[in-house]
Amino acid sequence: MSRFKNEVTHLQAHIKTLRLGAGALFTVALVLGFGWWSAPRDLTIHVPPDLRSGSVRKWWEVPPESVYAFTFYVWQQVQRWPTNGEDDYARNIHALSNYFTPACLAFLQQDYEFRRNAGELRRRVRGIYEIPGRGYGDNPTLRVRTVSARDWVVTLDVTADEYYTSEQVKRAFVRYPIKVARVDVDPALNPFGLVIDCYDGAPQRIATPQEESP
Repeated sequence: MSRFKNEVTHLQAHIKTLRLGAGALFTVALVLGFGWWSAPRDLTIHVPPDLRSGSVRKWWEVPPESVYAFTFYVWQQVQRWPTNGEDDYARNIHALSNYFTPACLAFLQQDYEFRRNAGELRRRVRGIYEIPGRGYGDNPTLRVRTVSARDWVVTLDVTADEYYTSEQVKRAFVRYPIKVARVDVDPALNPFGLVIDCYDGAPQRIATPQEESP
């Protein structure tokens, strides 16, 4: 009788151990499920534009070349007036509003009003493009200055051409020092996670490559 009693006690202890193990596994499964559910569904990874060579980076870091490419693309688009600056400039500011800080957006809107009142937009066609030999690849340390892990100053050397109807009325060689910040607010509207905070200083006229040559 004692033998059967010991066997029953042993089985009960074994069943208790199995129940504890099942409970522990269930708890672990709940923790893993919560971690999987709370993990981000999308990750933004900044890949260098030049893919001829490999690159090893932490996925959350933004390389300087990506900051430069973002800045030049957005700034070129907002300054592009294909038919009529009075309509195009306002439309560009609105369409690209998610890529500017609120302060910079207000500055651009004031700039639009000033130019419109001064008659600098009506029937104007405008575009900017890099000056050859002054892109990111020619001098990376000059083009992007890292202020912090989330702030940069990008220097753009561009040619700005303006036309009134079919007649060219302006060609300027300009250096834009532009502040850029990392703000991961809304990936659906701004997948880059970067915003332009307008100027780090006043834009400057610069010498053309022909003027620099002896």
